[in-house]
Amino acid sequence: MGTVLVNVSISLDGFLAGPNVSVENPMGEGGHRVHDWMFGDAQDEVDASVLKAMEGTVGAAVVGRRTFDVGRGPWGDTPYPAPTFVVTHRAHDDLPMKSGTFHFVTDGPASAVRQAKAAAGGKDVTVLGADITRQLLRAGLLDEMYVHLVPVLLGTGVLLFEHLGGEHIELEQVSTVASADVTHVRYRVLK
Repeated sequence: MGTVLVNVSISLDGFLAGPNVSVENPMGEGGHRVHDWMFGDAQDEVDASVLKAMEGTVGAAVVGRRTFDVGRGPWGDTPYPAPTFVVTHRAHDDLPMKSGTFHFVTDGPASAVRQAKAAAGGKDVTVLGADITRQLLRAGLLDEMYVHLVPVLLGTGVLLFEHLGGEHIELEQVSTVASADVTHVRYRVLK
């Protein structure tokens, strides 16, 4: 059975997007900087190796509604070539795309994870979005976190780890590899 994991780039001060996230500006003001390591022209060998290792491991995705709303345009498709389950309070018909289908789940994050695991065919279920990541952490439904720590201080924007409700969550470091542009740290969430 695959792993439920969040695979996220964040600034050194914990922001995964800059301020004023919108459909027109999906990463917020200055937020693109935390993803430059993935899309830059002069990609480091270490970073290229990390990206290559992630290819083909995703069998399904779980995203929050806000992430779907702002990401759909830049993605132009599902974020991965796999079924994607959107956690929302607003019902919507399935939305078939070229590489997968968006399924809208209105009965909560646990249901979305169950459906994604069933659809993943033994591959990993990746989670996208700060709020849905926090919900899954609080519910004990996240197995791993792959954090790509970028040496920049955004100072403001969308924090990944705010509003955890005073939860004490233990992580075990599984691996670390660094390039000049980013440190890739994989953690197991201890339950």
